Amino acid sequence: MIDNAVKVTYKAFGLNITSDIPLPEFPLSNLYSHDIADVEIHTRDLSQVWTEAGGVDNSFIAKENNVMFHIADVAIYLIENGNEISVSPFAGSNEDQVRLYLLGTCMGIVLQQRKILPLHGSVIAIEGKAYAFVGDSGAGKSTLASAFLSRGYQLLTDDVIPIEFTEEGCPIVVPSYPHQKLWQESLDQFGVESAQYRPLFGRETKFAVPVTSQFMCEPMPLAGIFELVKSADDDIIIQPIMGLERLHTLYKHTYRNFIIPPSGLMDWHFTVSTRIISKVDLFQLRRPISRFTAHDLPDVILEAIKTAK
Repeated sequence: MIDNAVKVTYKAFGLNITSDIPLPEFPLSNLYSHDIADVEIHTRDLSQVWTEAGGVDNSFIAKENNVMFHIADVAIYLIENGNEISVSPFAGSNEDQVRLYLLGTCMGIVLQQRKILPLHGSVIAIEGKAYAFVGDSGAGKSTLASAFLSRGYQLLTDDVIPIEFTEEGCPIVVPSYPHQKLWQESLDQFGVESAQYRPLFGRETKFAVPVTSQFMCEPMPLAGIFELVKSADDDIIIQPIMGLERLHTLYKHTYRNFIIPPSGLMDWHFTVSTRIISKVDLFQLRRPISRFTAHDLPDVILEAIKTAK
């Protein structure tokens, strides 16, 4: 049961977010009570709205500035105009699972509606610049970020990567919130005891790991994007991504990219992507699936960064 008696304002993804659903992963905001939040999250009965829209279980309905989706036994969600998220939890739903979709899918759609590009991956701060690790689910993005954290680097975001632009047109990464999602295998490889962390609901071997002490809370210029790909090869292989493949890579790894066409955002996405690839180096990093390589990959990436300067 969700306790939504009190509204609290948080700061995440560069936004002040007011919610009557507790979001303990988000840092608290210093927004004054009379100020207007960027995003409001509240509970609301959406069952009739969903039925009238012709929705079916476990599906999405998307149009310009309005996205609804249904997760069986969890909730119905409605994201509107980049500033409002309505949640209709089902009876008996688990609070952790309801929140899981708020932190990920809902915020990714909010960013799209606000014309902030959300990539899917993790970002580490290296020598004053942001470097993103993108890839398919299970590619090892968060694990690679953890390998950098173990060397003393700082995290800007994990899972959803918000990219905005400065007045001069330079892409910057906006910090999200100080948590990672890591599999049991990764925790074991880093010598971390999983018992101290809460498993993500329905994924007993994946855990929410706070990284408050190594969280970079200020936006940083985006200098490079590394696409992490699992490979049957024995060696780690890194190579630049060239030509139109750069645009394809950004679209492929945009968070919840299937929402873009029905939301009327294809032209926007193309424009934003061309601006990014004109400023940022892109690489593909192929890692062997035959062994754990997270401890080796940072050296390969740091060398590529050094060489690209």
